[in-house]
Amino acid sequence: MADPRRKFTREFKVAAVRRLQAGFTVGRVARELEVNPNQLHTWRRQFEERPNTAFSGEGRRREESPIAELERKICQQAMEIDFLKGCLRQIEDLRKSQAETANPRSTQRSGAKGKGAAR
Repeated sequence: MADPRRKFTREFKVAAVRRLQAGFTVGRVARELEVNPNQLHTWRRQFEERPNTAFSGEGRRREESPIAELERKICQQAMEIDFLKGCLRQIEDLRKSQAETANPRSTQRSGAKGKGAAR
C-alpha cells in the first residue's frame, strides 16, 4: 500500500519557491527536495498570487526514519548496479562478437591506414 500523502510546512514551501525565484531550475529543486515538479509549479503559482496568505495550512512533513532512508538508498543503488551490469553485458557481447569475426573495429581502422602506405 502506498504511503499517505506527505504534508509540508509553510516554511518548507516558501523556501522551495525562493529557490525557484533565485534561478534554480524546477527539476533541480524537485530532485533535491524530493518533491514532484508539478507540486513546485503549484506552490510557486499560489505564492505569486497571494504571498502573505499562501500556505496557511498546518501541514507537517513526515520525517523519514534513518532505517527507511538507508533502505531507500540501498534500493536506488541496487537499481544503478543492475543498469550498469546490463551496460557491461552489452559491451562484453559486442567485444565477443568482434573477436569471433576476427575483425575488431579498432584493427580495421588502424590496418586500413597502414595498407598501401610507403614506409
